[in-house]
Amino acid sequence: MKYHRCGRSGLLLSEISLGLWHNFGSVDNFENAESIAVEAFDKGITHFDLANNYGPVPGSAEENFGKILWHNFQGNLRDEIVISTKAGYTMWNGPYGDWGSRKYLLSSLDQSLKRMNVDYVDIFYSHRPDPETPIEETMMALDHAVRSGKALYVGISNYSAEQTRVAVDVLKQLGTPCLIHQAKYSMLERWVENGLLDVLEEKGVGCIAFSPLAQGLLTDKYLNGIPENSRAHNPNGHLKENEVTQERIQKLIQLNEIAQNRNQSLAQLALAWLQKDKRITSVLIGASSVKQLCNNIDCLQNTEFTHDELNAIEKILA
Repeated sequence: MKYHRCGRSGLLLSEISLGLWHNFGSVDNFENAESIAVEAFDKGITHFDLANNYGPVPGSAEENFGKILWHNFQGNLRDEIVISTKAGYTMWNGPYGDWGSRKYLLSSLDQSLKRMNVDYVDIFYSHRPDPETPIEETMMALDHAVRSGKALYVGISNYSAEQTRVAVDVLKQLGTPCLIHQAKYSMLERWVENGLLDVLEEKGVGCIAFSPLAQGLLTDKYLNGIPENSRAHNPNGHLKENEVTQERIQKLIQLNEIAQNRNQSLAQLALAWLQKDKRITSVLIGASSVKQLCNNIDCLQNTEFTHDELNAIEKILA
């Protein structure tokens, strides 16, 4: 495992990070979740990413991670890991449990710390921009989180290139630099290439890519259509059946051929492809089992691409 400097900060992040969006909630098997987290750390992953509403139920991923910390990361081991959490999506009913107000962000952070039973998080994010709240108010809340000792660094997620420029400038004026931007980025979701990565490079802000496998679409699971036990088949899943088109399946088949020629799975190819851009500090993966976790980490065994491979991938994706 390699560790990349996050923007122009002093913080190093593992090139692969573990996200707890799925498989760590109250509806999931705790022993399995604990095994995944411990194996991730043993493999060199030091960054664990959460949000207030991860579950289901909302908040339960943080509660379970707090238990995992208590069982496995006591004492100095807390200083060997980076914990991030976020607020910005719906967490509780009423006018104060959503979006980007100072009241919501700071009260949510207090609740997150209690659920995880920690004194601080390493990174606290504004999970999404709020069209109704001045960006200055949201950034002042992030600045206060650091000055109060409840977060060491702050970041933003799902902000456009222009919104990012404004947010980063406000934070700089406040004296709390923006550490990182968490953006949805994969072979099939490339909006960050249209300006955002340029802004982050200019401003010295790191970038961590989430949903690098497009909710599982960039795996061999969908090469023959939609299987019964897939996310796309689940009506409550984030990947919808109408996203698994025949055109996309044909692209997946062609990408899988390139992966096989590199002695990789399609998932490993997709994860390695993100590593090629030095502006990407870390790639955020999920896992439903220790085996899947280890298979994904094995992408790091081959992250170099020839020009012919990159050109072939671009032709397929186009």
